[in-house]
Parts: sequence; structure tokens; C-alpha cells
Amino acid sequence: MRFLIGLIAIILIVSCEKETKQQELKAGTYRAVLNVQDNEQLPFIFEVVSPTELKIFNAEEVIEVNEVEYRNDSIFIKAPVFEGYIAATFEGDNLKGSFIKESLDRIVPFTAEFGNKTRFPKSKKPSKRVDGIWETVFSKGIEGDEYIAKGIFKQEGNKVTGTFRTTTGDYRYLEGVMKGDIMKLSTFDGAHAFLFTAKVSDSTLEGTFYSGNHFKEPFVAKRNEIYELPSANVLTFLKEGYDRLAFSFPDIEGNLVSLNDERFKNKVVIVQIMGTWCPNCLDESKYYTKFYSINKKKDLEIVALAFEYAKTEEKAFKSITRLKEKLNIEYPVLLAQYGTSDKAKAQEKLPMLNHVLSYPTSIFIDKSGKVRKIHTGFNGPATGEKYVEFKQEFEAFVAELLVE
Repeated sequence: MRFLIGLIAIILIVSCEKETKQQELKAGTYRAVLNVQDNEQLPFIFEVVSPTELKIFNAEEVIEVNEVEYRNDSIFIKAPVFEGYIAATFEGDNLKGSFIKESLDRIVPFTAEFGNKTRFPKSKKPSKRVDGIWETVFSKGIEGDEYIAKGIFKQEGNKVTGTFRTTTGDYRYLEGVMKGDIMKLSTFDGAHAFLFTAKVSDSTLEGTFYSGNHFKEPFVAKRNEIYELPSANVLTFLKEGYDRLAFSFPDIEGNLVSLNDERFKNKVVIVQIMGTWCPNCLDESKYYTKFYSINKKKDLEIVALAFEYAKTEEKAFKSITRLKEKLNIEYPVLLAQYGTSDKAKAQEKLPMLNHVLSYPTSIFIDKSGKVRKIHTGFNGPATGEKYVEFKQEFEAFVAELLVE
């Protein structure tokens, strides 16, 4: 009898454990959707490799995610480096929740459907083609908001990939479809969630750009295969009377760092104006980290100035530490500002600049301490040939400075 009672007790305990066992992500492909303005949906695809590992896909880009946490009936998914995260609950094999950026108080509704591999439904055959170069204007005619861009697209059947380059950087790896004469492109990287929709004619585009559910703006474009943006080397410059850069900001150990420090004397120095929240800055930091690891013994230093929107100094340093650890950055990343990423506020910290136009911006300083060039923005891997051109120009110019 005692044996029977004990056996029943064990069965009940095991049953309770089974009933309360934490549900986990099922291996396979999910179609995720963020709900933006105008009842539009911003889709992206991710693949679950294991309960704590997944991959996010945007055209040629694959983002490996290994920060997946389960709490009670909820799951939290955080992409590398960036602050934003997905918080959701399970609905069978599917997910429902939000994409959250706490420091900016932004919440975007999120769902994910297991077993669906289709980013955008392809209900109509394409009646137009968008491959080629497009001279683009965002927020045309809106004073203070208008800016130019270069659309670069490839089309294979329904599928469209490409990006928009601006004077301050690019809009990442975009992937989508042509349905009839309507183009839809999206990207999601854990920091930014972008959706572009446009009506296409043979020679024009007319559309809307959505960023999350907090922002949208119109854009127009015309075909122009020879269109080029202004040089990124003339947009930001030192004000008259200045030939040097000066700052003093703390590193993650709390030590104040300035260009007068011994480690920078008689060396070529690249000062990177950036933020841990910025995808273009992440692309640039990956490249600079690799370049520095190869060339750090050649009288070369890099120092990054982080302008963070995190609400507290503690959170800002936490983001910087996370970035350094994820990318294995050996050069110092200093906290220049927290509580806002406003560019006008950033310029106040570096008053010798005419403005801070872009995150990132790189300032090249020769061995005598003089500023020799300022490069605004960054053409990342999504820009293809422009990324290759940037690396060639960068490495050639640094080589020139090193032999002086």
C-alpha cells in the first residue's frame, strides 16, 4: 500500500512538472510582423536553430541571435548589441507581443507565425521593374526635413533587394517584392524596423517610408543611372580658426580620456562619432575593429565617442560595454553624452565642428595633431561597390598619414 501511495505521489509530481514546463521556441522558420502606421505590416523572417539561438534574415544579411530568455509564459528576444528587444507570449507555436525600445518609450505590436517562410505574399505578378539607380528625395518640399538619397535595387522575378544611400549612411539590407506596380521592402535588425512602399512607373517612384510605428515620411524618385550623392568628405568640417579637435570624456572604467594623453601622441588617430544604438555605426565599428587589430602596432589609434539615448549614465555604459564585448573592440569607447542622441546637442560637445550631421562620422588626425579629413556617414556592406570603395579610400588615406 505504501509503495502504491508513493508511486501515485511520484506520478502526480511528474504530471505537475509536465503541466508547468516552460514552452520553448520550436525549431524552424517564422514569419514575424510588426504593425506600423496606416494599417501597414512590416514583415521579416527568422529561423530558430535551438531554443536559445535564432537567425534574422534581411536579403544577404544574417543576424545571429543568442540572447533568448524565458520567464514564466513569456519569451524575450534581444538582437546583438542593440537595446531593443521582443517580448512575447506563446499562442500554440506562434508568438504575440511587442518590439520594445525602453529608452525611447517605443512599443510596436509584434506577431510571429511558425512555419511561414514568405516575407511578403506574392499575389500579383510584377508589371514594372525597379532594378537600377534612382535619384531620390525624402520629405520633398518640407522645410527642414527634405534630404536626398540614392536608391539602388536588384529585381529577380517578384523579389527585390537593395538599399537607399543618403549623405549620412544607408538604410541597411532591404528585401521585398514587386506586386503589380507596387514595391514593398522591409528590414529589421533589432535597432531599426523599416518599411518602404512605393507605386512604380517606368521612370518614377512615389512612396512612403515607415520607421516602426512612430514615424513616416513621403519619398519620390526618378531613374538616373549616373546619379551620385555629394562627397562624404566635405559635409562636416572644422570652423574657421580651428585645425584641431579637443575633448575629454570618460571610458568604461571612469577614466577621463583626451587627445592629449600619451597613447595618442605622435600617432595617426581616427575619432569615431557614433552610438551603440546605430546600425551604420555597428557596421563601421566591425570594420574598424578588424582594421585596428591588424594595424594597431603602426602608430595608429582609434577612439570612439558614444552619444547615447539611454536615460541614465549606468545604462549608457552598459550598452557601451556590451558593444565592446560583442565585437571584441580593443580601442577605447568613451561616453560623450547620454539621455539624448540629438545631433545639435552632440555638436555642443564638439564646438569646433560646423555640425554633427551624421552618426557615424569619422575624423582623421595626423601625427602632429591636426585634423586632415572628416568623413560623414558610412557606406555599409548593403551598398555593395560603395562599401568596397570606402574601404579602399580609407586604407589608402590612413597609409598616407602613417608614412608622413
